[in-house]
Amino acid sequence: MQNISVTACFGYPQAHEEDAEQAVRAGLSLIEAVAKLDGLSTLLRVRVGIATGLVVVGDLLGEGAAQEQAVIGETPNLAARLQGLAEPNAVVIADNTRRLLGGLFDYRDLGPLAIAGIDFPVHVWRVLGASTVGSRFEALRAANTPLIGREEEIALLTRRWEQAKAGDGSVVLIVGEPGIGKSRIAQTLLEQLGSEPHTRLRYFCSPHHQHSALYPSITQLEQVAGFRREDTAETRLDKLVAVLALANKELSEAVPLLADLLSIPTGDRYPPLNFTPQKRKQKTLEVQLAQVEGLAAQQPLLMLWEDIHWSDPTTLESLDLLIDRVATLRAMIIVTFRPEFAPPWVGRPHVTLLSLNRLPPRHRTEMITHLTGGETLPKFIEELTKSVIESGWMAGGGEHLAIPATLQASLLARLDRLAPTREVAQIAATLGRQFSHELISAVADMSPSRLEDALTQLIRAELVFRRGAPPDASYTFKHALVQDAAYSTMLRARRQQLHGRIASTLERQFPEIAAAQPELMAQHWAAAGAVEKAIEYWDKAGRLAVRRSTMAEAATHFGKALNLIANLPKSPERESHERSLQLALAGALTAAKG
Repeated sequence: MQNISVTACFGYPQAHEEDAEQAVRAGLSLIEAVAKLDGLSTLLRVRVGIATGLVVVGDLLGEGAAQEQAVIGETPNLAARLQGLAEPNAVVIADNTRRLLGGLFDYRDLGPLAIAGIDFPVHVWRVLGASTVGSRFEALRAANTPLIGREEEIALLTRRWEQAKAGDGSVVLIVGEPGIGKSRIAQTLLEQLGSEPHTRLRYFCSPHHQHSALYPSITQLEQVAGFRREDTAETRLDKLVAVLALANKELSEAVPLLADLLSIPTGDRYPPLNFTPQKRKQKTLEVQLAQVEGLAAQQPLLMLWEDIHWSDPTTLESLDLLIDRVATLRAMIIVTFRPEFAPPWVGRPHVTLLSLNRLPPRHRTEMITHLTGGETLPKFIEELTKSVIESGWMAGGGEHLAIPATLQASLLARLDRLAPTREVAQIAATLGRQFSHELISAVADMSPSRLEDALTQLIRAELVFRRGAPPDASYTFKHALVQDAAYSTMLRARRQQLHGRIASTLERQFPEIAAAQPELMAQHWAAAGAVEKAIEYWDKAGRLAVRRSTMAEAATHFGKALNLIANLPKSPERESHERSLQLALAGALTAAKG
């Protein structure tokens, strides 16, 4: 048997932020490619070792095709040793590489190992494969950390709010990287308003509902109306009427349109609205706008739309109307989003774009000093932080304080310190950024007292916020990054199990949710690996969207069903269903795009 060793450098001659990630993906792809070699896959085995650190690239060695540059340093030596430790067809990485990768991959902890030529045990991980979490978690800011270095941004928001109160409505678009402080700045303004007379409306877009028409508006209405699990359709309708009456006395159209949006039957209380699907959609958007106008006429209105980069197309249409109209209202709209989203409202006279940059060194020093309880840090905060990260320890107050390697690691470290609550955090993260006490109680296989203790710990750790009291409480993760961090702690098999349990629970105990949100059911069944169930619900979601004339969302739902149906064995039933979906998709695309 012959062994061949190959050294590959990522980050030379040009470094990139994602070099560690690309190295691991290359290793996994290499193993996959070798396994597919016909006739040779039983003879070839690949072992990959990856380490991260500084190296020295020296003079050329060898001649001709064998010519290469010498790579010198501890890092290539460590990588070679890790390669020797790896099992056949496995990727093994050092701990500092693991910290850089965050939740992009699933891992198996091999623990600290003694390695020849290294004076200390090296914590080693095996990379099992790419996880379903697609992003690195870049930031975490504790709720008790004072807002530092954002005085100009807060002053701008305050000025725009004063103008809005005087009837000169405005829109502020806040753009920035994940975790840089978009939501925190908006929250600070809300806190400053305190008891000042005003109305506030808050909407959350979700990465899991980008194709659920008007999802942020639906969830906001449900929360404001105070819907409870045991509410009858009649009770829900009464609550909806009460909420709508606060802004509008003419409810003959508003109630049936928005009741239909919330899947609430109106019975004989309101005459049926005989609109075409397109007219129904138009009227629904107009009714929503009228509600905003009614509220703003009573007292100043502040609307916060978070994470609009995850918005569904119909919500963007609704925002278009709203942003055009707000200029003449006593209202201010704050919209937060990430840089990849291109807002179509820039350039309008009453719209201000606020780009958040990273804090300068002195402000970062001030923030970290606050977090360390007043411990003095040197001026060179970046270099200091990197060196502390590598050492893993910082002396302070007579104790050693562990400093996480990355901000994502900080999130994971906080979850680790709450080890007994990890299972609850994972279930909650699988449910979504927002979830009800009743739903998590039904899904979690544990006693009520244990569940309540775990949720209380998450609240005390300021990872989750609670609104109301159990059993009617609802919960929200402090930030989407917190939810992602909790979700990333699960292996794929555990995720599939949880998604399947959630979908089954919704079907069995919450049929009204399953009926009103078929796209949510489809996502859970798809993540659980139940392809046929997922297709069924994507189909239902598409047909519900067609009925509401939200054709862009309908096309997406039918497209997802068609993508999944290709995984089923060929049969007359599959071909018939596939033709039906194709016809439905064609109709939706024709209606949406002509």
